[in-house]
Amino acid sequence: MRKLLPVLLLFFMLSCKDNRPALVTSCDYFNTGDTGVLTAGIRMLPVQTPVGTYKVWTKRFGNNPTTKVLLLHGGPAMTHEYMEAFESFFPQANIEFYEYDQLGSYYSDQPTDSSLWTIDRFVDEVEQVRKALKLDSSNFFLLGNSWGGMLAMEYALKYQQHLKGLIICNMMASCPDYDKYAKEVLAKQMDPKILDTIKHLEATNDFQNPKYFELLMPNFYKQHICRLEEWPDPVNRALKHVNGTVYTLMQGPSEFGIGGRLANWDRKADLPKITVPTLTVGATHDTMDPEHMRWMSTQVKQGQYLHCPNGSHLSIWDDQQVFMNGVIKFINGVSGAH
Repeated sequence: MRKLLPVLLLFFMLSCKDNRPALVTSCDYFNTGDTGVLTAGIRMLPVQTPVGTYKVWTKRFGNNPTTKVLLLHGGPAMTHEYMEAFESFFPQANIEFYEYDQLGSYYSDQPTDSSLWTIDRFVDEVEQVRKALKLDSSNFFLLGNSWGGMLAMEYALKYQQHLKGLIICNMMASCPDYDKYAKEVLAKQMDPKILDTIKHLEATNDFQNPKYFELLMPNFYKQHICRLEEWPDPVNRALKHVNGTVYTLMQGPSEFGIGGRLANWDRKADLPKITVPTLTVGATHDTMDPEHMRWMSTQVKQGQYLHCPNGSHLSIWDDQQVFMNGVIKFINGVSGAH
């Protein structure tokens, strides 16, 4: 038995060295140090707001002291669910990451005070979540998709001293420019008769008409939101759980362009103020102009661009390998992982 012990120890040590970025082993990755009752990494974090204290849902995956990613979902008021795609990729790369439902979203508290639904209040929320999760400039990557990309930009412009890297996915730096792209490019790709019917339903504020969704699904959603023939279960769950009140208040009811409180948002002139390493991700069939996304990468101080040639707004699903490989390569490059 004594002769076997050195061999067994060597085998165990070698088994923990596979796919090792930086100094983190695969054995370390799954040792999160949790004690007591285990909750699958889920924590409900308190968030202070001007109208009271509420709780937001977060879930931790893994353990890597040098590489931690906080995911910001879109909407506003969608859920983390459609971002579960990262669960199939980040653990293999030893990237610690956090799924997170923003306040008002399904798994977090859903207060009804409309004064809460502003960009500044959401930025303050992300900063409180960062502090609670003990993320800092030595390890903290912020990744946002769609509205989450907008929120990530806003966070970086106020708190980039806490960031190690920034990833802006499928979001332009200007809502007026996005609105123009939707009307002048995307709408013109649709059958004119179908477009006329959709515009009529919008003009009469008939958004609850079943025909509106029936026309949008094959002619817009399947072309520019997610191009997979069968939408993944996490995407369908997120759509079921969207908080329509918050979504409409901030984004507006129309799927062509943007309205609501975000209609005039524009940060193009402020992009040069972002000095942390930044990756922008665009896609050929996206609702967002991929050339604008490419341009954004030239405006920030340390920018890179990732293009998903077969992707749309959810290129995390419909051009998954290109998206995930590119994002992981960026994160590892900034972290110095091998």
